Amino acid sequence: MKRILILLFLVVTSTSFAQIKMQGVVKDSIGSPLELANVIAINQETSALESYAITNDKGKYVLSLGKNGKYKVQVSYIGLKSFEQIITTKEEDINRDFTLMPDNSLDAVELTYEMPVTIKGDTLIYNADSFKNGSERKLEDVLEKLPGVEINEDGQVEVEGKVVNKLMVNGKDFFDGDTKLATKNIPSNAVDKVEVLRNYSEVGQLRSVTNNQDNVALNIKLKEGKENFWFGDITAGGGTAPSPNDELYLVQPKLFYYSPKYSVNIIGDMNNIGEVALTNRDLRNFGGGFGFRLPSRTSGTNINLGDNGLGGLTNIANAQEVITKLATANFSYSPSKSLDLSGFVIYNSSRLRTREESFFDYIEVEDDPSTPIDESSNIPPDEATVSRGREASNQAIAKLSASYKPNVNNQLDYDLLGRISDDEERQNLFSSVVGVTDQVDRVKPFSINQTLNYYYTLDENNIFAFEAQHLIKDEDPFYNALLVNDPTPPNTQDAFDATAFGLGLNQDQFSYDINQERRVKSNQLDAKLDYYNILNAKSNINLTLGTILSNQKFNSNIFQFLDNGAQFNPTPTITDEDGNPLSAENDNVDYSFRDIYLGVHYRFKTGKFTFTPGLSFHAYGNKNTQGGDTFEDNFFNVLPDFEARIQFKKSESLQFNYNMTNTFTDVTNIAEGLVLNNFNSIQFGNPELQNALSHNIRLFYSSFNLFNYTNVFAGLNYSKNEDQIRSLTNFQSVIRTNSFFNSQFADETASLFGRVQRTFGKIRASLRANFSYSKFNQFIQSSTSPSINESFTQNYTPEIRTNFREAPNVRLRYGYTIRNNDQGANSNKFITRAPSIEFDAYIWDAVTFVTDFTYTEQENNGQVEDFKTWNASLRYRKGRDAKWEYSLRASNILDIDSNISNGAGNISVFSSETFIQPRFLTFRLTYTL
Repeated sequence: MKRILILLFLVVTSTSFAQIKMQGVVKDSIGSPLELANVIAINQETSALESYAITNDKGKYVLSLGKNGKYKVQVSYIGLKSFEQIITTKEEDINRDFTLMPDNSLDAVELTYEMPVTIKGDTLIYNADSFKNGSERKLEDVLEKLPGVEINEDGQVEVEGKVVNKLMVNGKDFFDGDTKLATKNIPSNAVDKVEVLRNYSEVGQLRSVTNNQDNVALNIKLKEGKENFWFGDITAGGGTAPSPNDELYLVQPKLFYYSPKYSVNIIGDMNNIGEVALTNRDLRNFGGGFGFRLPSRTSGTNINLGDNGLGGLTNIANAQEVITKLATANFSYSPSKSLDLSGFVIYNSSRLRTREESFFDYIEVEDDPSTPIDESSNIPPDEATVSRGREASNQAIAKLSASYKPNVNNQLDYDLLGRISDDEERQNLFSSVVGVTDQVDRVKPFSINQTLNYYYTLDENNIFAFEAQHLIKDEDPFYNALLVNDPTPPNTQDAFDATAFGLGLNQDQFSYDINQERRVKSNQLDAKLDYYNILNAKSNINLTLGTILSNQKFNSNIFQFLDNGAQFNPTPTITDEDGNPLSAENDNVDYSFRDIYLGVHYRFKTGKFTFTPGLSFHAYGNKNTQGGDTFEDNFFNVLPDFEARIQFKKSESLQFNYNMTNTFTDVTNIAEGLVLNNFNSIQFGNPELQNALSHNIRLFYSSFNLFNYTNVFAGLNYSKNEDQIRSLTNFQSVIRTNSFFNSQFADETASLFGRVQRTFGKIRASLRANFSYSKFNQFIQSSTSPSINESFTQNYTPEIRTNFREAPNVRLRYGYTIRNNDQGANSNKFITRAPSIEFDAYIWDAVTFVTDFTYTEQENNGQVEDFKTWNASLRYRKGRDAKWEYSLRASNILDIDSNISNGAGNISVFSSETFIQPRFLTFRLTYTL
C-alpha cells in the first residue's frame, strides 16, 4: 500500500511539473466581471480537450496547460458573443483577460467542444463523455467520476452531501425514481448528460412558496439515436465454484425504449452468484419517492405503525448461498400534453443460506443498595452461539400513477401502490447456555397505499394545495420455536425451564414446541389542505389544516404442541409491574389515534437571508380497548418550528432548522398480553403509554465551487428526547422480558459530518469525517434507576483517485473508525482499519481490466482480527461500439471463509464471524443492442 501511494504521488508530481497555469478575468463590454462564464482549451496537436474552467463571482478563471504547446482557447457566456484565440505556451505561466461583446451578429464562434460542467440556474449539467475513459459499463461507473457526486454504502446517489430522491430518464420517471435500480442497470454508453436538479419541486405552482433546498433530483439525458429504438444489453454466463457448490449461472436482460410519448424499461435477473440489483430491504422500501411522502411530514406529528414482517438478511454479502430471480417492467405514457401515465411491476424471489458464529458479553449492572432487590443477580452469562439459517422470500410490487395538468393553474396527481410478499425464515441455533433451538418465522403481508394530490392557483397571489394518503396494511406473522427439555427426574434444570414456567407451558415434555400467531391490521388516513398567500415578491404566508386518523387491530395467541401432537393453551404466571397476571392472548386489541392540527408559517426574504418561522396547534386523541377496559387520552399541544437559510453565493449556502416532534407508538407496545419476538425475547405492552417529545436541531453548510473544483459540505444534527418510550428489561439467564413505560430521563443523540473534495487536474482528493454521540437510558432488572449507555463514534475516510482518459485509473481509500462504548459497568473500544484500492484500465481500445482489494482489520480491546476481499474482472470488446463483449470475472479470489465484525448493542457486546460465498469464477457473454 505504501509503494502504491508513493507511485501515485510521483505521478501527481510529474504531471504538475509538466504543466503551466493560464489565468485571468472574463468581463463584459462595460468591464463588469462575468460569473459562470465557460473557458476551454483545445490541444491543437491532438484536437482533445486539454482543460476547462468556470469563472467565479469575480470573473476569474484558471487553466492548466502543457508546456511548449499550442491551444485554441474558447470563451463563452449566455447572451454574449463567444470568443476564441490561439495560445502558444512556453515555460512560464500566462495571464490573459478576455472581454465578451454583445451577441448581435450571426457569425458567432462555433464551439468545438462542450463544457464538461455547466450551470443553468439551479441545474448543474455534466457532459458524461468528458469524464469517461472506456472502462464504464453502467450509470454508476459514470456518476462516481463526476465532481460533487458520490454513491454511498447503501447504493444511494449523493450530490453535495444530499441524497438524490428522484431519478428520471429524458424527463420520465425511472421505476418511480429509484436511484439504485437505475445506476446498476442503465448502460453507460447511452448516457449523454447528467442533469442535477437542485431545489427540485414536482409541483411548479409551489416552487416559489415552499423550501425545496433538500430536494435533489437527477435527469439522465440519452444520446441521440437512443430515442425510438430499443437499447440495452443481454448478459448470459456460467462458471464454477469450489465443491460442494452448484454450477454457477447468470442471465440478465436489460432493455429500454424511449420516445417523446412513451417509454418502456424491462430488467430481468436470474443468478446464483449473489449479484442482485435490489436486496430485500430495498424492495420493502421501494415505491416511496416524492409521490408517497406523508402529507403530515412537516406537522410535527410522527406515528409509528410498526413493521411485523421479517427483518430478513439485509446484506447479501453475508450469505453462504444466494439464489435470486428478478423480473421488472416500468412504463410511462403521455396520451396528451396534459396527461401523464406511468407505473411499474416488480417480482423478486430470493433463497439465502447463512451461517454465523457469535460471542456475546452481556451488560453488567451494579446492585442499588437503596432497593430491596439485588439488581446484579440474574445477569446473563457470556454466551457463544452458532446460527445456521435459510430464508425464502417472494415479493411483488405494483404501482400506477396519473398526473393531469390541463393548464398552469391546475394539477391533479393520483398514485396507487400495492405490495404483497410470502416470506419464511428457518434457523437452527446452538447456544452455549440454552442448547439447540429450531425456529421458523413465516409471514404473508400485503398493503395498499393511495395518494391523491390537487394543486390549484386561484390567481397570482393565492394558491391552494390538497394532499391525502390512505394506507391499508395487513400482517400475519407466525413464529415457532422448538427447544430441548429433559423432564425426567432427577434432572438439572434446563436454561429455558424458568421461562417455560413463567409462560405457563407444560414442562412434562421432551421438547418445548412453542408457537405464536399474530395478526395486525392497520388503516390510516393522512390529509391536509394548504393555503398560500403571496404577500409580495419576498414573503408569503402558509395556513395548513390537516388530520391524521389511524386505527390498528391486534390479535395474538401463544400455544404449545405437546409430544403427542395435542395443542396446549398455557396460563402464564408472569405478572406486570402491579402484580396482575398476564395472558398468553391479546384478544381484539383496538387502538385508535387522532390528530387534528392547524399550522401557520410565514416565509420572507431579506438580502441573502430567508426565514420561515412556524407554529402548529394540535388536538390529539388516542384510545385503546382490550380485555374489556378502555384507556383514553385527549390533549392539546403547540409545536414550533423554524428555518433560516443564508445564500452566500449561487452555490454556497448555510441552513438551520429547529422543530419539535411528538412521536406515538404502535399497537404492539400497547397490547397487555405476552408477545414473543423470539424464544429469548418476550414482551408485554402498556396500555397507558404516552407520546414522546423531541427537540431537533439541524445545521447544514454546502459549497460547490467550480472555479477551483472544490466541493465542501458539513452538517450537524442534535436531538433530545423527553418522555421517551423505554423498555424495562428483566433477565432469566439469557432470556429477557421487556415491558414499556415513558421514561423521565432524557436521551440525546448528536452527529457531526462533513466532506471536502478538491480536484487537481486529473487527480481528485477527498476527506470524509463523521462523529456521532448517543446517550441512552436503559433499565435492567426492575431497577428504577437507569443504566447509562453512551457511545461515541469517529470515522475518517481519506480518498484519492485519478480520472485519466487515456491512462489507467487508481482509487485509494482508507477507512478508519473508532467506537467507544460505555454500557453499564462495561467499557469497550472498537477500532476498524480498512485500506482499499480499486484499479481500472482500458487498453488497446478493446480490453478492460478492473480489480478491487480491501484489507479490513478490527480491534476489540486489544484483540485484533482481519480479513481480505479481492475481486477482479477482465473484459474484451473489439472497439467501444462493438456489439459483443466477453468477460471473465472472479470474486473472493483469496477464497476466504468469513468476515469478522465487532460491536455493541443495548445490552451486550458481540463479536461475530459471518460465513460468506466462496471463490466464484464466471465467464460471461454480453450482447449490446
